[in-house]
Amino acid sequence: MTNTGSEIAEPSLYDLMAFLDGSPSPWHVVDTASNRLERAGFQRLALDERWVDIPAAGYVSRGGALIAFRRPPASPSPSATLAAPFHIIGAHTDSPCLRVKPRPDTGGFGWRQLAVEVYGGILSNSWLDRDLGIAGRIVLQDGSVADLAIDAPICRIPQLAVHLDRDVNERGLVLDKQLHLTPVWGTGTGAGTEGAFREWIAEQIDVGPHDVAWWELCLFDRTPATVLGADGSMLSSGRLDNQLSCWAAIDAITSTANPDGFTSIVALFDHEEVGSQSSTGAGGPLLEQVLERLVLVGGGDRESFLAALAGSQCISADNAHAVHPNYPERHEPGHYPVVNRGPAIKVNSNQRYATSAESAQLFQRACDEAGVPWQLFVSRNNMPCGTTIGPVTATRLGIPTVDVGVPQLSMHSARELCGIHDPLSLAAALRVWLS
Repeated sequence: MTNTGSEIAEPSLYDLMAFLDGSPSPWHVVDTASNRLERAGFQRLALDERWVDIPAAGYVSRGGALIAFRRPPASPSPSATLAAPFHIIGAHTDSPCLRVKPRPDTGGFGWRQLAVEVYGGILSNSWLDRDLGIAGRIVLQDGSVADLAIDAPICRIPQLAVHLDRDVNERGLVLDKQLHLTPVWGTGTGAGTEGAFREWIAEQIDVGPHDVAWWELCLFDRTPATVLGADGSMLSSGRLDNQLSCWAAIDAITSTANPDGFTSIVALFDHEEVGSQSSTGAGGPLLEQVLERLVLVGGGDRESFLAALAGSQCISADNAHAVHPNYPERHEPGHYPVVNRGPAIKVNSNQRYATSAESAQLFQRACDEAGVPWQLFVSRNNMPCGTTIGPVTATRLGIPTVDVGVPQLSMHSARELCGIHDPLSLAAALRVWLS
């Protein structure tokens, strides 16, 4: 049951699509998740205040990171309550993209352009010839923060015409990230005028240009999340990696009752795509600090906290590579996921994923109890895989962790693709994990 006692709604594909469309930046993921948590009865706590009498369900946020919790009911045995272990679902809010530089005004030859920085491992060509919006946050001179989401065709990265690159289709498109990914956002004699972009964003939030101190702004593809295919079996969207997992995690914690014998945790981190080493990344202390404070506010001590960690479990949810029908040779035979056949358990003996035999069995059991299929993903020996927050979290906290994810194509493209059934299967399994 939910916090309000109403009937649990099944996870909905269209609810996922609304989550994706409402979250064009990591900070908007946090806003979207926060709104959903509060509607489910979760209360926001301040990180810079003393925790004394906290609610059974709450959350904290910092920048592009959010941690939510549900505590178990009070127990007549204090020793059992003080060392209640944690069942954790981790995911990340950031996606590879282009970000606006601090001094973005550039251009020439009658074109006004924006200087951008590549964030994470983008597929560069996927950003060409798309109508791009701008989203993120603006810090004002007084230290306050204003969110910005301009879902309008603000800029575009035009590709060089084939007439001027005659052999592009034979030799392949080669893009220099510094020279060829600078979007155009206007025309005229004022190309590259210093301060033009600052004036424009100031107008968008109704302040003066002098009020704008700093910004963290992402470009995003404006095309909404879409169900496609003659059979309607596929989902196309930007930022499936890894907002899909964020959605499934928030669905799980808001759709399950206060747990019995453990504390439910959802941890959404920023900066996974660039290594997780930040104050809001999985390599930072935020999750560890929140977990310890939850133990301390219940009357426990450091010993109780360490005991709780020793009995805890973690799912690192981050999308997997579905087998590509045009490139099947890039996948390991017998270990490649197929779309719409369930989430994949991701295994790497070299610890690029944190999955062990024991942690894999825990997720397999959750899938079985939820009545959903599951698959395996292992990379080829001659094609090293990426990594996730899983090994980072397991190393920092010493918690057994399993890496799982929905199979998808076009990972790190401005527009990604998955099946419509797999996100719902992941959400169902995560509900069992927190039940």
